[in-house]
Amino acid sequence: MKLVATTISSPDPRRLADFYARLLGLPITEQSEGWVELPGLSFHAEPDYAPPAWPARPGHPQMQMHLDIQVDDLPAAVTRAVELGATVAEFQPQDDVRVCLDPDGHPFCLYVETDG
Repeated sequence: MKLVATTISSPDPRRLADFYARLLGLPITEQSEGWVELPGLSFHAEPDYAPPAWPARPGHPQMQMHLDIQVDDLPAAVTRAVELGATVAEFQPQDDVRVCLDPDGHPFCLYVETDG
């Protein structure tokens, strides 16, 4: 067995793939109607998509997973993500990690690796 990608639901997979391609510096490797691929990430059309709640709360779609993205400079990475269309989540559970929401509302974390 070989895991080749994580697939993310989106009402507009091309738009979301463009966001992550620019954020991560990855090329779009394949696309068709309702489907776009980057190395390690795929995006599929979900017309009934509802963004997850962050943080989780009763009666709202809960986050099932999220991406952790290691960066060299946390403030610069947050600025870049926001310039590309992300928002910084209001709730931040850690001082050395920034939870952001992609254009479809999926949470993702930006962090700088620390010793220990």
